[in-house]
Amino acid sequence: MTRTQLEISPCGPLLGTIRPPGSKSITNRALICAALANGSSQLRGALDSEDTRVMIAALQQLGIAIEANADKSELAIGGCGGRIATCEADMFLANSGTSIRFLTALATLGMGQFRLDGVERMRARPIRDLLDGLGQLGADVRSEFGNGCPPVVVRACGLPGGSATIHGNVSSQFLSGLLMVAPYAQNDVCLRVEGQLVSQPYVRMTLAVMSAFGVCVDDRRLDRFEIVAGQRYAGQQYAIEPDASAASYFWAAAAITGGRVTVAGLTRDALQGDVAFCECLAQMGCQVDYGPDGITVTGGRLQGIAVDMNAISDTVLTLAAVALYAEGPTTITGVAHIRHKETDRIGDLACELRRLGAHVEELPDGLRIEPAALCGAKMETYNDHRMAMSLALTGLRTPGVVILNPSCTEKTYPHFFDDLRTLSDESLGS
Repeated sequence: MTRTQLEISPCGPLLGTIRPPGSKSITNRALICAALANGSSQLRGALDSEDTRVMIAALQQLGIAIEANADKSELAIGGCGGRIATCEADMFLANSGTSIRFLTALATLGMGQFRLDGVERMRARPIRDLLDGLGQLGADVRSEFGNGCPPVVVRACGLPGGSATIHGNVSSQFLSGLLMVAPYAQNDVCLRVEGQLVSQPYVRMTLAVMSAFGVCVDDRRLDRFEIVAGQRYAGQQYAIEPDASAASYFWAAAAITGGRVTVAGLTRDALQGDVAFCECLAQMGCQVDYGPDGITVTGGRLQGIAVDMNAISDTVLTLAAVALYAEGPTTITGVAHIRHKETDRIGDLACELRRLGAHVEELPDGLRIEPAALCGAKMETYNDHRMAMSLALTGLRTPGVVILNPSCTEKTYPHFFDDLRTLSDESLGS
């Protein structure tokens, strides 16, 4: 039964070890590379969530053979060698930004007509820059309603290639989508980034996954990429790290409750830039210990900080929850682009934090949070998985916090509340 709301019970210091599910970002990138590869691949530690399910279903519509084990953590993919078998598909991608952006680029390699759509919120999320970039490379792609948002229609006849310039200030996923399909263009591809590139670690992640499947692109500069035509991915046995964005909630829980939590499977050298969230907690007064197979955060006396979170913007909401329990204000900047995520993660977050009693100022590229006496409240989640998981952390310390539509965490972490409860139960028994 789908729960419409969930009250979070305050607890003492959380103590324990947890391993979150596989990274959504890596899973979806590996799926694209494996789908295009010559030969078969096996992905181990894959995430099973709404975002990955819609990606898999869409790839299957394109003729890619994908089989999963019982718990769907292992995926066997039969690569198509860059030749998309079907000539027509109407793909529904829910609210998965990575899926619709990566698959729009991939569809241009086919021969035929493809349509990509999603939920109402997806139809408000910008994709014009990706369409423009693909158009510069010779693809016939358009926004069905002419507003620069999905639904997207691709009239595919292969991707000619050439040069393209893409704006870097809305989403790094546009660049990542172009990079992953560029080796299969008919001619060499040169991609130039105009302006500041947001979420740079995600582009480096894309290049690392591409390299693991056999296509190397020079990553010394992040404003110009040269991809030689004719390169091909090769099928691989590929292990996926636990999700660092998901891990941030448990590290933050240690900070908020004054506990000690280890996230297994992640290290300082992880592919995911979001492990740098721990450095924010260290600045706030937590102790961070980096081990060979895990990162441990121990809560301390929290102080507000000023931080540019452009590179780790998926953890802005998590840090905001911690900021409520710090001494002094916390100022987060560099994240104007998160207004275009599953919800407006600046304006809507500010609204919910004020509902708890905090003083919050919206900034052009972030927000300033000043702690105050907090009270419980019903938290709107806006069907945004990160809003639900981040706001739930406040209930570990503040009585009366109720999360509305908790099932929206299905998007990336279906068992989040079960794992949080398990960690809390373990702490009570320690």
